[in-house]
This record gives sequence, structure tokens and C-alpha cells, in this order.
Amino acid sequence: MISRPPVDPTDPATSRPPVGSVEPSARRAAWRLPLARVTAMCIVELQKMRHDRTELYTRAIQPALWMLIFGETFSRIRAIPTGRVPYLDYLAPGILAQSALFIAIFYGIQIIWERDAGVLAKLLVTPTPRAALVTGKAFAAGVRSLAQAVAIMVLSALLGVVLTVNPVRWLGVVVVVMLGTAFFSCLSMTIAGLAMSRDRLMGIGQAITMPLFFGSNALYPVSIMPGWLRVISHVNPLSYEVDALRNLLIGTPGHLPLDIAVLVVAAAAGITAASALLGRLVR
Repeated sequence: MISRPPVDPTDPATSRPPVGSVEPSARRAAWRLPLARVTAMCIVELQKMRHDRTELYTRAIQPALWMLIFGETFSRIRAIPTGRVPYLDYLAPGILAQSALFIAIFYGIQIIWERDAGVLAKLLVTPTPRAALVTGKAFAAGVRSLAQAVAIMVLSALLGVVLTVNPVRWLGVVVVVMLGTAFFSCLSMTIAGLAMSRDRLMGIGQAITMPLFFGSNALYPVSIMPGWLRVISHVNPLSYEVDALRNLLIGTPGHLPLDIAVLVVAAAAGITAASALLGRLVR
């Protein structure tokens, strides 16, 4: 019988941690890295807005025109039936969702610019998972949309729109706007991975933005739509975002759990698709 030499517990070659002791720290590290990247990109987006507010001001013009001209006019003629809810109140959440859509749908241009500047290639060789990079950029777009949402809500209040004062509901508005923007910005990044150029992305973005907007319930109830448009509205994530915002902001009946579930699934699908095509931009 061969006797084994005694094991020195101070020897690093022979001492090993118990099985499973490294797993919790490894798991924590695996979660911290993507979260740190998402947080960093959101902070970068805030810094960009702080140093250059021009885009915020210019992007606020179009929603203001929708509220001041379209909203005020249709409130007077009462051409769109919205029940006991004033049309301007009904319109405000839809314009908020529209503003977030217009910001997000062209976010892929930034990805193409980063590719041309060599930034994207450097990001892709870091240990950060591609899904974390895409998620960070998606929620950074959501931060920009939230800044735009503040301006729209202030304008709505000045025009007499009765908004909720419940802080829990406002927190829900933040979640809904972030999820909706995350999906549409990922859609833009997916298109960027397919189009490969800014000009093509601009053309495709312009081609799908208005159908997404008019094919939702942002301007009018689903009940007055023709049958074919109702089908489009039911598969349009923007409709679920608008429905959730109306329920949270002005208290109209809605399907909040379903709306948030659809937005979560849409955002997850968008992140997956954009992550799969991100590497195509640097080949």
C-alpha cells in the first residue's frame, strides 16, 4: 500500500477552495459587468445632453405642434370620439409615445457612426457581452426619451391636461417609456446591422416610422379603426405602450399587465436580434 505525502494547506498548488465556493462570486461578477456597462452608457448619454441641449429643444418642436395644433383643433371639432375623456388628454400619452419612437427609431445611426469612427470595433473586443452593449445603448436611448417626456408633460399640464399625481404611477411611466424606447432603438440597431449605411437606415426609418405611428392607438381609439388597421394595431408594440401610458397618466381603462408583458418580450426580442447583427457591422 502506497502512502501519500501529507498535504500542506499553505501550499497554493495543493490547496483548493471547496467545490461551489467560487460560483457565487463568479455569478456576481457575471451580473455586475453587464449592469456596469448599461449604467455607464446611460451616464454618458446624460453627459451628452448636459453639454449639448440643442437636440432636446429641436425635438420638442414637433410634439408641441401636435399638441397645440392637432390636439386643440380636434378638441374643438370633436371629430374623434373619446368618451368622457377630453381629446387633448387622450392625445397627450400618444404624443409622448410618438416622441420616444422618433428618438429611438434613428438610434442606429449612432451605431454606424461608431463603426466608422472605429469605436464599435474597440467595444466588441472587450469582455463585455454584446447583449450588454446593446442593452446599454437601448436604455441610454430611453434616458434621452425620458428627458423629452418631461418637456411634453410640462406642456400638457400647461394646456390643461389632467395628469396623475401618484408617484407610483409616474414610476410606471418611466418603466413603460424605457421599455418602449428599448425595443424601438433595438429595432433601429437591427436595421443598421442589415442596411450597413446611414443613408439606407434613414430611408428605412422614415418609411416605417409613420406607419408605426398611424397604425397605433396614439391618435384615435382602436374601436373606430377599419378592420385591417385593427390587426396592425394589435401587433404594433407602440399601441401597447400608448395604452399603458394612458392608463398610468390619465386613468383610462387599460390592460397594464398585458401591456408591460408585451413590451418586456418585445424589448428582449429586440436586444437578441440587435446583438446577433452587431458584429456584422465591423466585418
